[in-house]
Amino acid sequence: MVFYNLNYLIYMLPCFILSLICNIMVKSNFSKYSQIANSRRITGAQAAQQVLSAHGVTGVRIEPVQGNLTDHFDPRTNVIRLSESVYNAKTVSAVGVACHEAGHAVQHAEGYLPNKIRSVIVPMANFGSRLSWIFLVVGLLLPTKFNFVVIIGIVLFSLSVLFTLITLPVEFNASSRALKTIKETNMLNPDEYDGAKKVLTSAAMTYVAAAATSIAQLLRLLMIANNRRR
Repeated sequence: MVFYNLNYLIYMLPCFILSLICNIMVKSNFSKYSQIANSRRITGAQAAQQVLSAHGVTGVRIEPVQGNLTDHFDPRTNVIRLSESVYNAKTVSAVGVACHEAGHAVQHAEGYLPNKIRSVIVPMANFGSRLSWIFLVVGLLLPTKFNFVVIIGIVLFSLSVLFTLITLPVEFNASSRALKTIKETNMLNPDEYDGAKKVLTSAAMTYVAAAATSIAQLLRLLMIANNRRR
């Protein structure tokens, strides 16, 4: 038991610390640049529409959604939903976040390959995430000759790990598209652009932390399964 607790700390504590730092950074940067109005007085909704127009994407609705940092693009309905602090806000943060979500809509319209792969993986990842821990807990309670139950749980958990990994290029690409369009259309001045970049970079790092945590958890589970076979 002491070994497993120490093993857990070795693998997971650095990831938890990284996740905490990333979450603090994204909230700090978003809050900071939510207090700074952009010089062109563009709302988040208008910024998202400019990204869509710049890439010739049509048929995408832009709607407000309740909550804070609840912004997302829904490919099933082809709708960009922007939170209350983004949709009508004329801040640097609002422009950055809205353009990022519009970047996802452009990915969808252009058939960006990693995005298509992620869409295929989503149902499998959800299935694996729901069932993996059931197999893992039951398998660890059973005698070692039933170690195959633990292996099934690890395979199912691997699907969610795969999802976090394929999410990385999707998120980084959406931010890259957003920042490129912001610069090409002079949506923000250079100082404001740097602020939007900080907001999007810190947000992207939360996905890196999530991927690192998933990988560390997978490695820990593999070690446990291997030790049970000995």
